[in-house]
Amino acid sequence: MTVNFGVVLVTAVSEAEAENIAKSIVEDKLAACVSLSPIRSIYTWQGEIHSESEWQLVIKTDLAKFEALKTKIQQLHSYEVPEIIAIPIVAGSEAYLDWLRQSLSS
Repeated sequence: MTVNFGVVLVTAVSEAEAENIAKSIVEDKLAACVSLSPIRSIYTWQGEIHSESEWQLVIKTDLAKFEALKTKIQQLHSYEVPEIIAIPIVAGSEAYLDWLRQSLSS
């Protein structure tokens, strides 16, 4: 079985929302691991520039699960248009990639 590992980036409005999303997707085996960090984002929304504190989720997953992951995040997320972007992992330590594979198995 070929696995296409990747990192999915999502921002959340609060630590509580980020934790709720992270726990749910790990429990559902849509992610092996989610790292959470406080960040500051500057962006445009509805024609205005905003500067907000947010929480960054760095989600390690198999990108074959991306559609299900995206759907779950959209169900749990408070933003009208949440950031949900995937970046492929092109290389990694075999031990870590093996752990990802095992963690994402049903």
